[in-house]
Amino acid sequence: MLEGKTALITGSTSGIGLAIARALRAEGAEVILNGFGEEAEIARLCEELGASHQGANLLDPAAIETMMAEVGPIDILVNNAGMQHVSPVEDFPVQKWDQIIGLNINAVFHTTRLAVPQMKEKGWGRIINTASAHSKTASPFKSAYNASKHAVDGFTKTIALELAQTGVTANCISPGYVWTPLIEGQIPDTMAARGLSREAVINDVLLAKQPTKKFVQPDEVGALALFLCREEAGNVTGANWSIDGGWTAE
Repeated sequence: MLEGKTALITGSTSGIGLAIARALRAEGAEVILNGFGEEAEIARLCEELGASHQGANLLDPAAIETMMAEVGPIDILVNNAGMQHVSPVEDFPVQKWDQIIGLNINAVFHTTRLAVPQMKEKGWGRIINTASAHSKTASPFKSAYNASKHAVDGFTKTIALELAQTGVTANCISPGYVWTPLIEGQIPDTMAARGLSREAVINDVLLAKQPTKKFVQPDEVGALALFLCREEAGNVTGANWSIDGGWTAE
């Protein structure tokens, strides 16, 4: 279904990004990975997916420009890379604020502005931005993350309107808590810090806001991203797709 299409997925050496890369590759897309990790593991993933890898630091606009020039024209851009920090606003480290805004929204701008001209020339393209349930609601102590993900939502809608008659669509996906190694690794520390059982940490802390009491699975996000790349989704643009177990329904 995606034979002949080239997809660049940022933050795709693990977690959600990797699941999206696998979903697109399974449908025939040529995949370009981006992200950090152990060299041997990245090489293994490239072999598994028949993919290439770009290790560009997305906090550096010049590095993004170099990456986009090296990969050449792409048909599908998935802006997935992101980071988080939790702190009261009065104590929020300025450097962390700048990094989160830089990666979560500024990098999305830079990759998009560089990908769009060639997509418009082809008359076909898909831009998918990983936002978050925090693009629709907020949680305390996550000022930079909340601000950046709200910005991703607004940016996506703006791009969708600008490209509405070009054959290029722009959408964002807003997951709740997704079951990844990063989340799993937080459970023992939270158990110790709060004196809670593993089950209590999962149900009463991590999944407190997800009515289904189920983690979103990475391959579920991958399946949604794949749908947005299909020809049947050609008239789906400017949307913010929740996949959060009902979190933002309340």
